Amino acid sequence: MSKKSPIPEDDDMSLFRDAVKGVKKLQQDTINPPRRQTTEQARKKQTESAARDHTFYFSDEFEPLLKEDGPTQYARTGVSKYEVKRLRRGVYVPDMFLDLHGMTQLEAKRELGALIAACIKEGVSCACVMHGIGKHILKQKTPLWLAQHPDVLAFHQAPLEFGGDGALLVLIEIPEK
Repeated sequence: MSKKSPIPEDDDMSLFRDAVKGVKKLQQDTINPPRRQTTEQARKKQTESAARDHTFYFSDEFEPLLKEDGPTQYARTGVSKYEVKRLRRGVYVPDMFLDLHGMTQLEAKRELGALIAACIKEGVSCACVMHGIGKHILKQKTPLWLAQHPDVLAFHQAPLEFGGDGALLVLIEIPEK
């Protein structure tokens, strides 16, 4: 048995050149398709994907450094501690509420991402997340997830009128339009 060499022989090259003689090289051009008008269904999909994109920030592996003692609180680097104090005192009144009672961790992450996306879309800077107490799973995980999100400026355990130690008031950064 004879092995064929990977390099084409002179006969093959001359046959190829004869076959393609007279062929013009095509000029490459890029054609952008015209933009379609978005339908209601397409807008819903975009909204759902935007909510899904916000869950990207929530990891169960990463644990931010939060205070162990006292009420649950957090302020992003560069955010005044006074903002946390204002959350604690109830100066900020939440315009959106999210109740996580009875949800699994995965459902809670999705809803939390959707809440942040909705707050940004609607221009709402303060929201209340009611995680409950129960078995302390969502009570422990919710602050860890919120501290990872880049649009969360600060959060603090909610005052009694908004849920006390079973809820968090969240301050969200709203980009200027």
